[in-house]
Amino acid sequence: MDSALMAKVLIFLVFIWVLVDGSVADSAQKAPWRVHTLFSVECQDYFDWQTVGLVHSFKKARQPGPITRLLSCTEEEKRKYKGMDLAPTLEVPSMSRHPRTGDWYPAINKPAGVVHWLKHSKEAENVDWVVILDADMIIRGPIIPWELGAEKGKPVAAYYGYLIGCDNILAKLHTKHPELCDKVGGLLAMHIDDLRALAPLWLSKTEEVREDRAHWATNITGDIYNSGWISEMYGYSFGAAEVGLRHKITDDLMLYPGYVPRRGIEPILFHYGLPIIVGNWSFSKLENHKDTIVYDCGRLFPEPPFPKVIQSMEADPDKRRALFLSIECINSLNEGLMLHHASRGCPKPKWSKYLSFLKSKTFANLTRPKYVTNNRFMNVETEEQQQDFGERKVVRPKIHTIFSTECSPYFDWQTVGLMHSFHLSGQPGNITRLLSCTKQDLKKYTGHDLAPTHYVPSMSRHPLTGDWYPAINKPAAVLHWLNHANIDAEFIVILDADMILRGPITPWEFNAARGRPVSTPYDLTLFTHDSYLIGCDNELARLHTRHPDACDKVGGVIIMHIDDLREFAMLWLHKTEEVRADKSHYSKNFTGDVYEAGWISEMYGYSFGAAELNLRHLINKDILIYPGYVPLPGVNYRVFHYGLEFSIGNWSFDKANWRETDVVNTCWAKFPDPPDPSTVESPDPNIRQRDLMSIECARTLNDALMLHHKRNCHDSHIKTTTNQETDEHDALPQKSVKLSENLKIEMVDKVQTTVSRKLRASTEQVLNAFRFWMVALWALAIFGFFTVMLIIWKGRRRDKSRSKAHRNKRKPTFTGFSDASGHDRHTNLYKA
Repeated sequence: MDSALMAKVLIFLVFIWVLVDGSVADSAQKAPWRVHTLFSVECQDYFDWQTVGLVHSFKKARQPGPITRLLSCTEEEKRKYKGMDLAPTLEVPSMSRHPRTGDWYPAINKPAGVVHWLKHSKEAENVDWVVILDADMIIRGPIIPWELGAEKGKPVAAYYGYLIGCDNILAKLHTKHPELCDKVGGLLAMHIDDLRALAPLWLSKTEEVREDRAHWATNITGDIYNSGWISEMYGYSFGAAEVGLRHKITDDLMLYPGYVPRRGIEPILFHYGLPIIVGNWSFSKLENHKDTIVYDCGRLFPEPPFPKVIQSMEADPDKRRALFLSIECINSLNEGLMLHHASRGCPKPKWSKYLSFLKSKTFANLTRPKYVTNNRFMNVETEEQQQDFGERKVVRPKIHTIFSTECSPYFDWQTVGLMHSFHLSGQPGNITRLLSCTKQDLKKYTGHDLAPTHYVPSMSRHPLTGDWYPAINKPAAVLHWLNHANIDAEFIVILDADMILRGPITPWEFNAARGRPVSTPYDLTLFTHDSYLIGCDNELARLHTRHPDACDKVGGVIIMHIDDLREFAMLWLHKTEEVRADKSHYSKNFTGDVYEAGWISEMYGYSFGAAELNLRHLINKDILIYPGYVPLPGVNYRVFHYGLEFSIGNWSFDKANWRETDVVNTCWAKFPDPPDPSTVESPDPNIRQRDLMSIECARTLNDALMLHHKRNCHDSHIKTTTNQETDEHDALPQKSVKLSENLKIEMVDKVQTTVSRKLRASTEQVLNAFRFWMVALWALAIFGFFTVMLIIWKGRRRDKSRSKAHRNKRKPTFTGFSDASGHDRHTNLYKA
């Protein structure tokens, strides 16, 4: 009786607990619609370790609904494949080798896999929303389509700006609605009905673009390999355009580790498709293409630096946060591998500090699920500069000045000169040096403190072609800076290192605007009486831009709106590569280059890239002058560009003669002094003004060097750096741990923002948990009531049993006897 009643009570309590648990499930799990996550892979070790990382993060992030791996394998691959149990899997016939054309293109397996899932999976019949990811991703928080703003007919996707084929002939050839072509990919969240309409077209358009070899060129697709490798991405965009899907596009939800996220934005997805570098540590998925790490017990990817190391590595809070996110990505991948090995029955690995960290509460707290906030589609408001003009206050847009250099003494003395003149000129806003260096150069480099610096991998030796062309570092560095730096300026001023600023260069003075950059003319008679960038007037422009009529002969100083620069930078780089590769048109009659060596390809890359976007420049000849040129009367030039030799009498200066001389690290070294201005005599006032300006430029360079030496030299001590020892930790500049007041304020603001966000999240959690506690208290009250009733009932039974036993004690008769073994037996005989 007792056990039966207790069982009933327990069953009732279990029922109550199930009810409670169902009512308090996370809002992402208790969705009003059903969600399914898909990702596509092949039967390779390369995809197996990516699968382990993605599936682990899927569970840890509490992504709602099931996940399915679309596994494309040939029959031969399947017989040797060991990873069938790595994820819930739907086997898909491989299309890596196209059954009709024989074309080898594994990327087509993605749309083919989605089509196969829609046709053959029972789960596809019970889904409202689909999230499509790539295998090389780590999920940080639930990706819930309707919470991201997805609607039927309006999927949410990440921005893929390099798909320039949406803006040119490629889209016109492959979709009836080129105006609907969106540059998206990576993260896709859409309604199942939209996917059913899109999937067949996604596949057929991929095949179509892949077969269109005539339009694989970089200037048409944006694919720097010219191999049609991104045909699948275009297949998606063109297919979506065909069915009229307009995407809600964001670049805040998905982050490439290594990039600096926007301030206040918490990405919920890592896409580690590009190399990641943190100090001396690096990771690249392509270097692990044949890695069997999934099946090698106890082996993980090389451990990244610990968070404490990064704390002291980078003083800038935004860049430091980017480093934290980079190591979080790889640590999450390693955590997935560690748990996978344990689940496979691998021997317990030897203790290490890193394994202890991955198992620690600290790491668990750092990688708790992140949730999308309401400001996910908002940009940080740009800070505005204000200047007083009498009694009225005029609001000015914020400016940032950048210039590109390399790790060499030649660029160091130019940097010293430009930075000195920047501070004297009154140029508003900040300045950043884009420093392009190889790893080897960076280890030996000593000029980290010469300017605020953004470090850029060198492209002097092109990674694909092997071409030696250092000038390409300029567009490559600008693109890298845009992708990695947290930029809050509205206008960017781009200079060359061999310049001296004489006054401010501002967009409001020279009328720069969105869609209307300002630049200086490059049709000067620099070497001959011919025009310099003559390629804008001949076959060269017709070959390399769809809008040769929009080709402007400009360069030197550029003032451009940040939005224009973000659209333009990739084209600047691609067009530079394209013109550089066009050796058949290096000749002087095509380019104006007397050396006929393609050395001004970067300048044409700029002009042709701008023409592609129809950016028409306001060309201002009053901003820049080359020392040695006769100035126009009454013009207040803002920039000296000492790119050419200039002279006064017997004195001359040519920057090329100082290419190998280290005047920065040799104390008190400077250039030969120009003549004294009082000695300059000429009957022609224009010639005299020319010489005075040449003297001003040379003197400014020497003044800058002397101030630099005063700060860094003591007495007659000569600094030597050639034998200075460096270790691995010297590869990056050692920055002061002491924070400036402004940085402290930024950190406080960041902390306050974070605390505010956490408070909002906590409030939401409390509201979501209210029902839980009400039901839990109700269940507890019922449990207490039954417990008390059970105790009372058992107490009464016990009392009743005792009373009966007391009465029976006076009635029994005992009879003793012995058994055969001599032991006494007592039998309790009761009366009938």
